[in-house]
Amino acid sequence: MTATATATVPRSRSAEALPSSGLQPGELRRAFGGFPTGVTAVAALVDGRPVGLALSSFTSVSLDPPLVSVCVAHTSETWPLLRDRARIGVSVLGAHQEDACRRLAARDGDRFAGLDWRATPGGAVLVEDAVARFDCGIERHIPAGDHDIVLLRVHGLDADPAVAPLVFHGSRFRSLEPTGPDPAAGPPGQR
Repeated sequence: MTATATATVPRSRSAEALPSSGLQPGELRRAFGGFPTGVTAVAALVDGRPVGLALSSFTSVSLDPPLVSVCVAHTSETWPLLRDRARIGVSVLGAHQEDACRRLAARDGDRFAGLDWRATPGGAVLVEDAVARFDCGIERHIPAGDHDIVLLRVHGLDADPAVAPLVFHGSRFRSLEPTGPDPAAGPPGQR
């Protein structure tokens, strides 16, 4: 697969070195940005309304028990509203959901305006037409520098491998393009 750029996301820059390492934050962001990631919507019902944010720090952790994780900045104003919910939804956004990602990343306004979503009986909010959706419970918070690693136990899921993922790389959204035959079509000679 190759990635193609579609848009740039603004970011803050600081010329001051980080006290713990002496590294420049801008340099560190650029280096971290060299690793392409998917983008997730992390959300739950709070007082009957959907509350959520966009995170690109999602990863699978374990098959048994089924665990995933996200990383959340200590500066997040949204996470404190979600951190004590019984269930949290994690939706892996598709390439067609770039606008939804921008709304979920906004500091103000209705982040769920125009977004198709559903709530589980436990209160997890899942974005419709996403690549994958996970209904999770918070297993553990692990302090890690200026973020928390949030370990989530997966209680339910669904996925649509036909939906292309939204990719974030080099501070931009990108999309994947196939570079070879579709593996779903089977091995060469058996298609």
